[in-house]
Amino acid sequence: MIREVFMPALSSTMTEGKIVSWVKAPGDRVEKGETVVIVESDKADMDVESFHEGILAAIVVEAGGTAPVGEAIALLAETEAEVEAAKQQAAAKAGSASPSAEPATATPAPVAVVEAPTPATQNGAAAASSGRVVISPRARKLAKDLKVDLAGLQGSGPHGRIVAQDVELAAGKTPTPAGPVATPLAAVAPSISAASAPAPSSAPLGQVVPFNTLQQAVVRNMVASLAVPTFHVGYTITTDNLDALYKQIKSKGVTMTGLLAKAVAVTLQKNPLLNAAYTDQGIQYRSGINVAVAVAMEGGGLITPVLKNADQYDIYSLSRTWRDLVERSRSKQLQPDEYSSGTFTLSNLGMFGVDRFDAILPPGQGSILAIGASRPTVAATADGLMGIKRQMQVNITCDHRVIYGADAAAFLKDLANMIENNPQSLTL
Repeated sequence: MIREVFMPALSSTMTEGKIVSWVKAPGDRVEKGETVVIVESDKADMDVESFHEGILAAIVVEAGGTAPVGEAIALLAETEAEVEAAKQQAAAKAGSASPSAEPATATPAPVAVVEAPTPATQNGAAAASSGRVVISPRARKLAKDLKVDLAGLQGSGPHGRIVAQDVELAAGKTPTPAGPVATPLAAVAPSISAASAPAPSSAPLGQVVPFNTLQQAVVRNMVASLAVPTFHVGYTITTDNLDALYKQIKSKGVTMTGLLAKAVAVTLQKNPLLNAAYTDQGIQYRSGINVAVAVAMEGGGLITPVLKNADQYDIYSLSRTWRDLVERSRSKQLQPDEYSSGTFTLSNLGMFGVDRFDAILPPGQGSILAIGASRPTVAATADGLMGIKRQMQVNITCDHRVIYGADAAAFLKDLANMIENNPQSLTL
């Protein structure tokens, strides 16, 4: 029996996928549950495993190619005798895809079976129950090229995941720097930012560069947002006390992103309408507060890792979770629910020195908060004198079908009150 390996749907919004690399080559035997190919979805690279055993007879879509969801990307033969027939069938498929190709000789119709994706990890945790090695796609390919035995190899990645550097060390090579660098839009001011802006790249002047899958996903989401009636409300927040708290607890692993996300999450507890979303049936109040934070990806596009139930975790756990999310976003190893389950989004351009900006509302959410840089500002003190205070501008974008101006203003007032007068409550 010859089975078609289809391009899987790795997320609800995915319409096509890109082949990052083939883990198996034509002629290789494939075991049930074994990774065959690595596919790039909208915002992540995921291992696609076979639900059947057999021989990878032919590859229809080579590495670097794209295919719509449901289209055949390879053929799997059950026996050696079927390999040649599978190759002919693959050639026929390739020929039919070309307008100038002549009709190919018909071959027996195969039984089509979708090879469903099974990620190698779930939320970064090792799949210990199956006994499989948890390894990043790049590390898996590197191990094959360098002929490194993965048995007993300890991973240094999140939750013990084997990464490329581990393989290189095992092969006696000097580890190369990690792959694409994500730039978390995290800090209130450049002076407290642990991240740096993306390095400028040489633009291919005069050329048209196709969108990558991540950029295409952003385009679809932003176009969808144009249909939503939104409004913007701004507020000035003094950050002196928050800055002082951050300096005290930074050494314990706390990030400014964690502090801001926690402050927003606690404020959303008092203002649940800002965490709600529009539906045709009415207002959808969320059961949890999932704060998404926009992260710029080098090479174009952005991703929004989600701090789930951010109001329920202490600031130290929240910061550790954020570091793990950013680390895995760099290697495109986030699971779909880790970047698509946000109920409220933060977008911070303060690290670039931006004073203020308006953010575009993500689809399916009611609000997004844009955060500018915290700057020393001449302001009146409590005793009526002039003094220097650090202040930042925040602007919230809201869906006016659900949220009104007074609702947004009340949220910003509560957020400012916490940051200015009681930031210590964020550590409780």
